[in-house]
Amino acid sequence: MATRKTHTEFQAPGTDDGQQSSSSDLSGYEEPNTEGAMEKEAVEAETEAFLSGVDSQLMAVKSELEKLLDSLSNEAEGAQSQAAQDANITGVGVGLGDGLSAAGSPGDPVLEVYTLEPESGGELRARLASVAGVSALADSDFPIRAVHTGVIDAQPHRMRLRPAPGGISCGHFAITAGTLGCLVRGRSAPRNNRLMVLSNNHVLANTNAGPLGANILQPGPFDGGVNPADRIAILERFVPINFAAGAANVVDCATGWAWPNLVRKELMYISGGVTNYFRVGSTPVAAFLGMQVGKSGRTTQLTRGGVTAVGATINVNYGGGRVARFVNQIAVSTPGGTFSAGGDSGSLIWTWDARRAPVALLFAGGGGTTFGNPIVNVLAALDVQLVT
Repeated sequence: MATRKTHTEFQAPGTDDGQQSSSSDLSGYEEPNTEGAMEKEAVEAETEAFLSGVDSQLMAVKSELEKLLDSLSNEAEGAQSQAAQDANITGVGVGLGDGLSAAGSPGDPVLEVYTLEPESGGELRARLASVAGVSALADSDFPIRAVHTGVIDAQPHRMRLRPAPGGISCGHFAITAGTLGCLVRGRSAPRNNRLMVLSNNHVLANTNAGPLGANILQPGPFDGGVNPADRIAILERFVPINFAAGAANVVDCATGWAWPNLVRKELMYISGGVTNYFRVGSTPVAAFLGMQVGKSGRTTQLTRGGVTAVGATINVNYGGGRVARFVNQIAVSTPGGTFSAGGDSGSLIWTWDARRAPVALLFAGGGGTTFGNPIVNVLAALDVQLVT
């Protein structure tokens, strides 16, 4: 009987593929037909126009606090240094007043200060007037709002990254955020010349809403993705989810036709603050009980689990009173841990071994159990093949 690798013997994904970019070998694919090459510039111009209309004194105070933040970031321990704790500031921005206390009149610009510890606007104003030496802050009418964030950490897999890898935040412009699973291409003309991102219907198609051609953003809107500036693909095809009584769904999947220079074949994971990339195999395999699998996703990043059930039938709640029945699904769990959470939908599930063979497309979960569509059913339903 062949022996299987234990966790300690298994080489972590990405160690053999390094940081190489895959964009160079994706240049032969056809780009989506769309208009508007200046979207990013337009969005930036809109932001600049808003800030240009903000009171000059408020902008001057913002500038002084940005200098303070710069000095704090150069401290030996960064934002957690003693100087930062004394200032109780970890960020600053321009927001709009809510009409509460000294937080500015409704709709008027207000200085929004992000703090390490909870503090009222008045307390923060006095503290910063002393620490930063900004006299304007001594005015009790100065519009300032304290927002307690604590230490602001980088959110792995939720950043904007180009070219975008599998495992990172993405989504239809009208949803919150899901995960880019991997790349695929059509099996026949003309789709065989289209490079596409693979994820769930509810991630790329807004649960049947579409329409085809809708912008797909990276990161997803909830993670700061801006439409259309952060567009990497357009909705190309999806398998409708049937919510009718007695209907049996097999897959929750969709494809987005991507710009080849904006995506990459590799999946990602972050370790020690470093982004690593790895490839999965191109030959799908069927799940079996006890199979060790992994996934890289927007919320819980790189995780490992075991297949606990196959041929599962489940009712999945999509909100708004819509419940769909799915059949022939696989279940995965991680004893004492978490295999997935909200936002990981669309992640590719693969064997936790040297093959990293595709097994399923993650789409639902609850109570510590994750469910996935067998990947062979996904590929057949969308008439695509993996690009790995």
